[in-house]
Amino acid sequence: MTVQNPVSVIMESARGYQPIILTDVLMSQRKIFMLGAVDTESCSRIISQLMYLDSAAPGEDITVYINSPGGNVSDGLGVYDCMRMIRSRIRTVCIGTAASMGSIIFLGGDRRCMLPHSRLMIHDPSNGSDFTGKRPNDIQTALDMLRTVQYELCEIISERTGQKIEDVYEQTATETYFNSQQAVDHGFATEIISSLE
Repeated sequence: MTVQNPVSVIMESARGYQPIILTDVLMSQRKIFMLGAVDTESCSRIISQLMYLDSAAPGEDITVYINSPGGNVSDGLGVYDCMRMIRSRIRTVCIGTAASMGSIIFLGGDRRCMLPHSRLMIHDPSNGSDFTGKRPNDIQTALDMLRTVQYELCEIISERTGQKIEDVYEQTATETYFNSQQAVDHGFATEIISSLE
């Protein structure tokens, strides 16, 4: 992700005082950010950061801060899979809202923390395509793919929260929001935190 006018801080080094990009400082503390839409650019950046931090210090915790309206399922599942496969333990922190694919990425954490006024939202995936002029077989193929993705996402939610898959299907039939306490009660989050460690 190319940041327009990235925020810098002044730090002292062997070469004197120099401006350093704030996200670089935070990444050196093993903190990375999923802010905004889940898309190829943002997910590629997060995957590369996760892989770098895991190879630099295998097994040391990584914190992923999330405030996202969601986005592309395939890109988001790439981040989720990477989070689950690396050796480092992942702590996800919901700051604001983790919605749609943002909530799935949030579920990738070993520790899943909510700020007191943050919230999660889950729902069924959507195709986003216009079926006007499409042939019946093309429409059926798209619907079959959508059902497969729906099952995969519901399976992840069920596995990570401990809920029955039938309950997950019911919750995702519409947009379902959880405040921080409800997220803990339903198994999405492991805790509510009052400070950013």
